[in-house]
Amino acid sequence: MIIAKDAVLAVLRERGQQARADFVDRELPDLIDSDKHGGLLATLNLDLAKLAAASNQ
Repeated sequence: MIIAKDAVLAVLRERGQQARADFVDRELPDLIDSDKHGGLLATLNLDLAKLAAASNQ
């Protein structure tokens, strides 16, 4: 599943997790492959299905 980095950043910033958002912004590509980066996304406690849906809009 491909997820837009902007969707991840929006969720993290909404939670007030600016440092994590900055890290994701530096380290991950604009289109995040959940198979390749799923561990990091899980560590950030992100709902992949919601992020994928937001990325498709």
